Amino acid sequence: MSDGHDHSHHHHHDHTPKLDHLNSAFIIGIILNSAFVIIEVVAGFLTHSLSLLTDAGHNLSDVAGLALALLAFKLTKVNSTNNYTYGFKRSTIMVSFFNALILFVAVGFIGYEAVTRFIEQEPVDGGTMAWVSLIGIGINAFTAWLFVKDKDKDLNVKGAYMHMAIDAIVSFGVVISGIIIYFTHLYWIDSAVSLIIAIVILRGTWSLLKDSLRLEMDGVPTKIDLEDIKAELLKNKGVVDVHHMHVWALSTTENALTAHIVIGPEYITTFDAIKRDLRHRLEHLDINHCTLEPEFSDAECKQPDC
Repeated sequence: MSDGHDHSHHHHHDHTPKLDHLNSAFIIGIILNSAFVIIEVVAGFLTHSLSLLTDAGHNLSDVAGLALALLAFKLTKVNSTNNYTYGFKRSTIMVSFFNALILFVAVGFIGYEAVTRFIEQEPVDGGTMAWVSLIGIGINAFTAWLFVKDKDKDLNVKGAYMHMAIDAIVSFGVVISGIIIYFTHLYWIDSAVSLIIAIVILRGTWSLLKDSLRLEMDGVPTKIDLEDIKAELLKNKGVVDVHHMHVWALSTTENALTAHIVIGPEYITTFDAIKRDLRHRLEHLDINHCTLEPEFSDAECKQPDC
């Protein structure tokens, strides 16, 4: 059996995304958004604006999400133990899943409050709403920019970017509604914008929930194609067939594979070279850890699900 942790492949390439530089991005995002939550809550109570208060609740969930993501990244650096042989890398998947659930709870709260306010409308200071949300556009857009270049490398980074970008759009909507209310005194617009915010959050969160749940259930990561992997492994002239293949995520940035590799009997003495080549090919397909079990083409696989 060949284990992917064998480092005899002397020109090994590590294709795991290096995201250490994002620590400062998460910390800056947490500080800026925490300060803005306080501003929104104070302004929301002073102006009786549901839009500001619901957006503050959403921003608070984003702060919690950023903090959890930062904690998860820290945990990936913790060494493995006898009880946790892969370390705590999977915490990044758990965090992305919990972040999606938190946002769904926030959507339910926003929707309930918006319907309640439709029934019992209150006067709202549209001017203050607009000015506070204008600040929000700047903070959210800047925070989203901190994550933009790494958003496709990790599910938690994608979630952070998506939340901040959505928040910037939502803040823009509140600015528009604040201006309309200031000039028209149509206070129901505040509740209408809250419902729109809820729909926008819901749409943006669905893909995050679906992707994180897939990884949580050991599903094949969305960017991995099993047929592409098999075709790539079969390019090695010693490989006759590949079966009993499993791919799953160790974290939001690392993937693992196990497979039975069928080789011709004449290649038994060169299997070390074959496995090095296969591992190298897998690294270029975002497979960071692999365990390859050799079989011979003239033998039958004894495992029932081969």
